[in-house]
Amino acid sequence: MTALSPFLRLASDPRYVRSAGEPDQSGGSSATDERAQVPGATSRIVGQDYRSFGVVLPVLAGSAGAGASVLAAALTDTLRAAGRCALLVDTAGPARSGLISASETDGQWTTGGSGGVWARYSWRDGVGGSLIARVETDQPHALSPWLPPPAWALDPAPSVEITVADLGQGWLWPADDPLSGPGAWLRPGIPAAPRPLLVVRATRPSLMAAEAALAQLDPWVRAGAAVAPAQLVVMAAWKRAGWPAGVVGAAGARVAALLDDAVVVPYEQHTELGGVTEEPTSRRLQAAVAPLLCRWGLLGRPHPRPRRR
Repeated sequence: MTALSPFLRLASDPRYVRSAGEPDQSGGSSATDERAQVPGATSRIVGQDYRSFGVVLPVLAGSAGAGASVLAAALTDTLRAAGRCALLVDTAGPARSGLISASETDGQWTTGGSGGVWARYSWRDGVGGSLIARVETDQPHALSPWLPPPAWALDPAPSVEITVADLGQGWLWPADDPLSGPGAWLRPGIPAAPRPLLVVRATRPSLMAAEAALAQLDPWVRAGAAVAPAQLVVMAAWKRAGWPAGVVGAAGARVAALLDDAVVVPYEQHTELGGVTEEPTSRRLQAAVAPLLCRWGLLGRPHPRPRRR
């Protein structure tokens, strides 16, 4: 417990949280603050500090059931298999979580939060594996407990290299100020901006819903208060290349801009039926996301598999 404490503790850090109109204490420019003043926003966070989280990969569901939790788990498992220290963050409450079975047992380590909300840490794949942080609450009527970095910051822990945050569809809530909820993971910051991934299915409803979701985020992106998705991932695809005939042309302008570099993750019946469990995701899923992580410099080049004779 003592050795793990620097990695596991969370602390509320007011240095990075301020309301509109308060002086900027974080080094962010006043121009950035002015751009961030978008209609309906209730708070502003300038110069978000992600240094304790390493490289931040928010995973956004473009539609209901798109597979964001499966992708988040596959990314984390792939990084862990390569020896990288990855933290998987579940921003949803138990009723909304796709990672509720992602660990065999709940960990004993918790953090003191505020307002009856705290984080619990569990081992994803056994002691020494990757960690998963889940948000918990003792308030049964809590609409959407979350764990955004502006209000929660890891103690300095150089061992945390990459954080994968499963936002599900929570990044759209609340609609009038999505960056005050799980969408806070989309805020720009230091030392580098997050790299959001948008998850869809190869269906017309999914692509249309994703387009509407991106349109909802647009005002915050244009204001410089949020980072737009950098990568499209198509989950549970039946085709390795191309789109089903009835889906061609369904993408709107925002989704279409991400199509050329889209990553296709193949359909897998076991995962489709069982979801994310305490077992690592399959090698097939990890192989599908590994090239993306390599391209982003988060993995070394995978070794070619020997051919069978």
